[in-house]
Amino acid sequence: MADIDVKICGLTTAEAIEAAAHAGASHAGFMFYEPSPRNIRPREAPALAKHVPASMKRVGVFVEPDDSLLERAIRAARLDIVQLHGDERPERLKSIKARLDVDIWKAIPVSTASDLERARRYREDADLILFDARTPKTSRLPGGMGIAFDWKLLNKYNHKTDWGLSGGLTPDTVAEAIAITNAPLLDVSSGVESERGVKDPVKIAQFMEAVKAA
Repeated sequence: MADIDVKICGLTTAEAIEAAAHAGASHAGFMFYEPSPRNIRPREAPALAKHVPASMKRVGVFVEPDDSLLERAIRAARLDIVQLHGDERPERLKSIKARLDVDIWKAIPVSTASDLERARRYREDADLILFDARTPKTSRLPGGMGIAFDWKLLNKYNHKTDWGLSGGLTPDTVAEAIAITNAPLLDVSSGVESERGVKDPVKIAQFMEAVKAA
């Protein structure tokens, strides 16, 4: 099997970043969204970003961010990628990419096959589409809740853009997710935590071992 990229998202400590790097993750994810238990502020980002090795890409996760937050976070964390998790329109992606010179990932919440059609709107402007489980309407969080959607929905989808899978991934489920979807990139957050918002180096290592063994 070809190598699979893995993003460990919601990193908030040097220990977790170093565990992700040591285990072979390709992307380090930082959450810039205040309601999240994994939120960091731009002023906190430089101290964390310095632990990310050159071999890993830095991803900032945002929900309908204003320009000021984007600019401060990109500069502070030296982000390579902006991941958008809200209701951003395609023209917003185009504007951010042109003005700030970063790659753009767009998360698409999925619960039924019809949700996949929404991804088509972003094919021209997103560098990668991330299919994530739709969170409950009562939640303020767009992801990171350990919820999975029916991965078989992706089997008949015609991917014309680079893509990845998120939602419900753990060391115990990731092999099944790979077998069903053959996803080229996996994005995990709560599935490698010991408690909400706290990354577990052992679970990170177990997750990466399961990916490599799949």
